[in-house]
Amino acid sequence: MTDQKEINESTSSASGETPPKKKSSLLKQAIPWLITIGCFAFLYTRVAGPASAQDMSVFAYLGGVFASVNWWLWLGLMIPYSLFFFFLDSLIVWRVINWFNAKVSYTDILPVRASTYILSIINEQLGKGAMALYLNRREGVPGWKLGSSMLFIMVCELIYLCAWANIGLALQWETLPEVFRLLPWVGMVIVAVFSVAFLYFRGMILPNFNLRDKDILFSFREAKLGQYALILVLRSPALLAAVFVYSEALSLFGIEYSYLQMLGILPVIFFGASVPGPFRAVAVSMWVILFPEYPAEMAAFGLVQHNFFILFNAVIGLFFVNRAQKELFE
Repeated sequence: MTDQKEINESTSSASGETPPKKKSSLLKQAIPWLITIGCFAFLYTRVAGPASAQDMSVFAYLGGVFASVNWWLWLGLMIPYSLFFFFLDSLIVWRVINWFNAKVSYTDILPVRASTYILSIINEQLGKGAMALYLNRREGVPGWKLGSSMLFIMVCELIYLCAWANIGLALQWETLPEVFRLLPWVGMVIVAVFSVAFLYFRGMILPNFNLRDKDILFSFREAKLGQYALILVLRSPALLAAVFVYSEALSLFGIEYSYLQMLGILPVIFFGASVPGPFRAVAVSMWVILFPEYPAEMAAFGLVQHNFFILFNAVIGLFFVNRAQKELFE
């Protein structure tokens, strides 16, 4: 109980927030579940039509889709990809922590980062709290300082996903849904906001507006343009690997989709995967929306792609959990 309390306190410190009131906390917990229920209701209605046409129940119809997949080939794609993502994700966390928090070796980051995947199944903030507690105990780094680094990583991820979404759109302008043509406008807004924010945090504009001095924004005050660029470069191989893996995995569900086409849609779907909620229901729903001719296949595909990735990362964490516990609690 004491260890759990310490992690929760570190999470609050990292976010720079005081503990929420009980009603507010219950509402925040309910919203992701309501989103998930809404998404699964939508998926049920989309699959029910084709299932009824075959005189089958929704679950029997989906069972037929699952039975048609070569799962050994699928695992041969997903396991190496998940491992690759873990090592690359840990590299980015290590790089940012060494810039803004403390000098820590990559091998020391691996067990703690892996273990946070387990905690993140329950609560993403709990995972971040474990990282904060680790750095606080080992290096005396305040929780808010790690929280600032996590915010920096989140901003970089937003920029890199938007950049790759626009690259994919440019390469597949005629084949992607028309709504994707809003992406250049979204990109221009993000670039404009980032430019103003970067100049502000460097003290070049609005010098008397002291928001930049808040502890949680420490990393943005310190960050140089080259550091943002490096994180974008380090992140990109994960997306390019995902384009290959998702295209090949989709073919196992009987749907052919080129790498360039996948590059156009996958960054947008990853935005959906970042929406809080169990089972990555928003991302699963997006697959069905983008492939309306194949509702059952895409519902099954989205469900296993996104949730296997989470669960396998948690399995990786189990291999490191004993070392992480020693680092955190001894």
